[in-house]
Order: sequence, then C-alpha cells, then structure tokens
Amino acid sequence: MHTNLKTQNPPKRKKSIVREYVESFAVALILALIIKCSVVEAYKIPSGSMEDTLLIGDFLLANKFIYGSKVPLLPIRLPALREPKPGDIVIFKYPRDPKVNYIKRCVAVEGQTVEIKNKVLYVDGKKIPDPPLGKHTDSFIRPNVRDPRDNFGPYKVPQGYLFMMGDNRDNSADSRYWGPLPRELVVGKAMIIHWSWDSDPNAPVVTREDLLSIPKNVFYNIIHFPKRVRWNRIGDIIR
Repeated sequence: MHTNLKTQNPPKRKKSIVREYVESFAVALILALIIKCSVVEAYKIPSGSMEDTLLIGDFLLANKFIYGSKVPLLPIRLPALREPKPGDIVIFKYPRDPKVNYIKRCVAVEGQTVEIKNKVLYVDGKKIPDPPLGKHTDSFIRPNVRDPRDNFGPYKVPQGYLFMMGDNRDNSADSRYWGPLPRELVVGKAMIIHWSWDSDPNAPVVTREDLLSIPKNVFYNIIHFPKRVRWNRIGDIIR
C-alpha cells in the first residue's frame, strides 16, 4: 500500500521590519524626486519684482509638466502640453546664471515685436494693459535713451525665445536689461500660493557669532506666528 505524500514549498523568509521600512522609504524618496523634478515644485519669492501679484515671502507651487518637464538625470524633456504664452507667469533659469531661478511674466513670444513708450507696453503695435495687480512706483519718465526701463524697442523676439517682464515695472531686472529668455531655460508655470509669510524687521537675525540667535528667532516667530502669516493669500490662484 502506497501513501500519497503531500509536498510543500519551503517557507518564504519574511522580510525584516527594518528592510521593509528602508524599501518603503526608498520608493517614497524616488517618487518624491520624480514629482519634484518633473511635475510640481515649490518656490519662494525673494524680491519685489512681481509686486503686487506676488509678494516677498510668498511660497508657490509651479507646474513643471505643462511646458515639458526635464527628465531626471537625463538631458531630455518630456513633450510640452502647450508652449508659454503672453500673460503666463513663468519660473525659469536666469540666463546669466542658470543656477538661479527667476520668476517673471511672459509678455511676448517668438516673432512678436515689443515696444515700450513712456512706460506703456505695446506688442505688435497693440497696447497691452498692465496686469491687474501690477504697478509703477515712479511717475517720472527717464529721458535717457540708454535706460530701457520706460522706453524700449521696437524689438522683435527671436525664434526660440520669450520676452519677460516683472509686474513691478519700475523695479524689475528683466528682458529689458538682460535680453530675451531662451525657451530651454523655462522651468514651469506658477500655479498657486500655498503659504505666505510676511517680513518682520524686528525679528532677531540669525548669525554664526551668536549661538542663541537661532532659538531667539524661533521663539520670536512662534509668538508672532498669527500676525506674520498672510492668511488671505494662502490658496490664491496665480494669474
């Protein structure tokens, strides 16, 4: 009489808890890097060149996918959903120092002619109104023809380039000064303000010489937190 023997697969070794955590963390990190490099990234506004559309201390999210994001670790870009167009607020690499990110409004694209007459912007001969929250802080019109702030052009934007200007028209270093923006330096389109932190000249300054400056700064900001947050700007769509 023969007895049927049941065969069993050898028991699988369970992963250690530490290994599972490490693998999960690695996957999350890779996904986060992919999202940061290719889809959405956060930026902080450090200057007033886009006032009052964007203020110093605004933290915003940029859509990097819409203009064709760069593939991480590779010198290629994904196909763009659309090209930048006049009116878009664009984050880009500063042409004179690509390590620095700038943010300006696109006012003209390749083939269009830009001209500024006594602070008024014209594109292809058509008067372009200032942005809803844009501004001029100096009513004086500079007569110096070498100063492009108030009078510029006419200038035809070359193929493969964009013409950028800050909404704070009298206080913005933009294409009037450093020329048109190469399309390949475009990073993304500004989407939404996710945080806004008002400056405070009375806040303790952090210095290397004073070891207590860090806790002083933290303690001060905790106390003044409700007043320093611009609650009304959080969640604003950037236009």
